[in-house]
Amino acid sequence: MSKTCIIVSPYFPPSTLAGVHRARHLAKHLPAVGWDPIVLCVDEVFHEEQLDQGLARLVPGSVEVVKVPALSARLTRPFGLGEISLRAFFPLRRKLFHLLDSRKVDCVLFTGSPYYPMLLSGCIRRTYSVPVVLDFQDPWVSAWGSMHSRWSKSGLSHFLATILEPRVVRHASFITSVSETQNARLASRYRWLDSSAMAAIPIGSDPEDFAALHSLGSASAHTEQGSEYFNISYVGTIWPAVLPTLRVFLRAIALLRLRHPSVYRRIRLNFIGTTANPNDYAGYRVLPLAEEEGVADVIREVPQRIPYLDALAALKSSDACMMIGSNEQHYTASKIFPYLMSGRPFLSLFHRASSAHEILSAAGGGLSLCFSGQNELDDLVVEICDALCLIACDPESLGRSNPDVYIRFSAANIAERFAEVFDAVRV
Repeated sequence: MSKTCIIVSPYFPPSTLAGVHRARHLAKHLPAVGWDPIVLCVDEVFHEEQLDQGLARLVPGSVEVVKVPALSARLTRPFGLGEISLRAFFPLRRKLFHLLDSRKVDCVLFTGSPYYPMLLSGCIRRTYSVPVVLDFQDPWVSAWGSMHSRWSKSGLSHFLATILEPRVVRHASFITSVSETQNARLASRYRWLDSSAMAAIPIGSDPEDFAALHSLGSASAHTEQGSEYFNISYVGTIWPAVLPTLRVFLRAIALLRLRHPSVYRRIRLNFIGTTANPNDYAGYRVLPLAEEEGVADVIREVPQRIPYLDALAALKSSDACMMIGSNEQHYTASKIFPYLMSGRPFLSLFHRASSAHEILSAAGGGLSLCFSGQNELDDLVVEICDALCLIACDPESLGRSNPDVYIRFSAANIAERFAEVFDAVRV
């Protein structure tokens, strides 16, 4: 007999934000493992970013989606309030409690960011005796946040997180995040947390998404066409923590220009969706650094986040992919799974302790480079240069990624892991 869970995710397709995929995958695949999901989100008419109707069409029509209104960002932003879960906090609260009053609900899952709806956890457990699972797709309290002035917007958000996070996690029946490192850091902040009620579950990817690419054709507008070019593409955000890795990568491209000029002239390096903002067409993050290194002529950057299926098409139509991670040990890039499922050879550069490097090394089908600190990263320039030359000149030598390694991170298997958590939790 199926049980019912409510998935509270303020953003949900057709939102283009990366955080929607956790809820999207679970909404699609949980019914196959005995759980009927109800998605509680904010109506897309109150979202500020451009919408992606192609992504929305990947959500089965059978999924029950309940939408709530929000205060207009146009009215609230002058007061410094733009975050969608705050603008919709009371509508989300009312609708969630209405569902709990009117339906038999066996579990509530909050996935974030945004994190503020998690503040309802205590009331849910006290009033309704329903287990609550908190899913942290990124750290709420982070080292990056602590580096900002208390009086800046980012600093204030971090300060609030340090106050609110312990109140939230105290009421959790179970906690999930995307990596063991992230869980360990959370547990180190709150010694009273039960580590047996925590699990690391990556976002994963859905192989069935690639089937939807047939309607788009094989080519992509975001890669340079022509048999004389070898396209290597990166699809995703460039944020401050990844800049040290990116700079070393660009220095390796400059070295390639000196050592292998014919290979250099042939490659085209595409950086797509680097700002994560669908409306930002001018916020270049890679090109200025590439100009400093003298390699901007082989770099193509698309700052704005592009529709999801277009992003998959860019990977599929590239000759190879590049994955550049941050200097953070906890980092588990959810995008590594679409990269692997695209079937393209890859070059990756991640922290040695990250699960991303562990997964990519085991999967094969590409060149997985790693580092432990800045000095070790700086020393990789020659190795990255040689890897670029190999992947451009002899990609077939890299073989194919082993699907047995990454299939456990498919959306269906991730949903099964969450179902196991839901089955085990108690109030």
